Amino acid sequence: MPRVAIVMPQLGESIAEATVVRLMVAVGDKVATDQEVIEVETNKATMGVTALCSGVVEELRCGEGVSYTVGTILGVLEVSEEEVARTGVDTLESLEIRRLHEEKIESSAAGEQNLHFAVEAESYEEKVPELMPTIRGLAVPAGTMGAHYISPRMRARMDEMGLREADLSAVVGTGAGGRVTVDDLEKFLDYIQTWPSSTASPMRLAVADAMRRSWTRPLATVGTSVVLDKLLQHRREQEKKPGLTLYLLRAFALALKEQPAVAGFLIGAKVVHPRSFDIGVAVAVEDGVLVPVIRQVDAKLLSELVMEYDDLVDRARRRRLTEADTKGGIATVTNFGTFGLTWGTPIPLPNETLILGIGAGVKKPLWSEELSAFVPATEADLEMTFDHRVVDGGGAGLLLRRIVELLQKPESL
Repeated sequence: MPRVAIVMPQLGESIAEATVVRLMVAVGDKVATDQEVIEVETNKATMGVTALCSGVVEELRCGEGVSYTVGTILGVLEVSEEEVARTGVDTLESLEIRRLHEEKIESSAAGEQNLHFAVEAESYEEKVPELMPTIRGLAVPAGTMGAHYISPRMRARMDEMGLREADLSAVVGTGAGGRVTVDDLEKFLDYIQTWPSSTASPMRLAVADAMRRSWTRPLATVGTSVVLDKLLQHRREQEKKPGLTLYLLRAFALALKEQPAVAGFLIGAKVVHPRSFDIGVAVAVEDGVLVPVIRQVDAKLLSELVMEYDDLVDRARRRRLTEADTKGGIATVTNFGTFGLTWGTPIPLPNETLILGIGAGVKKPLWSEELSAFVPATEADLEMTFDHRVVDGGGAGLLLRRIVELLQKPESL
């Protein structure tokens, strides 16, 4: 009888692999078309792998807790000829033939690339920098490429080990100009080999990659304080009580609508402006952060946003977001006050220019001109981190001040 593969699907444009968290069927079980048979976890959500047609589970080639790349065969179904004809699915035999053909093409291309690299590596000669005396008589390298330079041999070794440049930050370089050599790397890895370690989860790796890409830009942070008493009073009066983060989200969107250029991002010589004021909210989950995006925040009243916000946050915490739920945001709001923190320096996502954070509210004495006396007030710190290539400190400060003004009029939100 024909056999059909259960294949790890493409679960998103930027997702290359997923981890199996639960096998929902066993060998010998009958399954129906589109039935979920394996539950997998990506860096963004937990979702199911479905059967392409009905049949009987003949084999399972995956294990719980193991990560598999897109296209990996996770299991095999035994199906009928009629089912293959009805659904038009590829059989395991045709899939294997296609895979072998693709591997042959890739192998041929890789051979040509390796030949090119070998020629390049052979022609490379590491030059010892010329030493010039300083006014103090100390010899220093002149014109050296510095520690940031990575030789072709070093890059090849890093590629073999799956390492990035940021992973070398803890390694002391002994090469010319302080560069890290292959020998430096090998000694460091030997040194830490016996240290306690654990495998990073897909979520942690995704966060690390996003932060590494974010930090390639010149980021700066500005901050101010905001009095929350009017906002808290307004919240108490609402039937469906919006959270503090939602007030901040709405004020942020209205302020950005007035100053859309601030939310643009730089591509070459162009600043690309937002076409919709879709803003993400950072939600803490196990071993990471997810950022679901709320659409057209500027066009919806606070009362209209409550249910949508609660649903997205709930699905984020349960790892049930879809790819569409996390795409297209122009900025992010994060409330680190929920952890009892009064201030922080949040980092924007690589595809965003801005992130706005708020700390925990603290009771403080506030001077009242009307009463000519100090009165108790609840105050919180606001911090905004921005891409300094697009926004200057003055522009970020004006935006932050406008957000504070809007938060003082919660009834207008």
